[in-house]
Amino acid sequence: MEESKERAGHEQTEESKGSVMEIRNDPVMQSALDALEIFGKYHEIIIKARGNSIPNAVAVANILKDNMLKGKSKIHKITVDSEPIQEMGRTMSNIEIILKKI
Repeated sequence: MEESKERAGHEQTEESKGSVMEIRNDPVMQSALDALEIFGKYHEIIIKARGNSIPNAVAVANILKDNMLKGKSKIHKITVDSEPIQEMGRTMSNIEIILKKI
């Protein structure tokens, strides 16, 4: 996996047929515009988020699918998981949303 340029608030890495975008707590519309730019270059985009950023990732995916790319994309897969945080003795939730062009 090769790392490409990083934008404020999220990180993107290239994969074989798509691109991974990690969402953080930045303005949702700015993240959606950045995701649209990435999605324009690839067949799919993988949107990932952790913890409190999960609602932003869901919003970005919905904005892309329902507003910006209406009828031109679909949600292929959603994976929800959690991982232990050893320092705190708790777990951190994760989400991965795969959008594909149709």
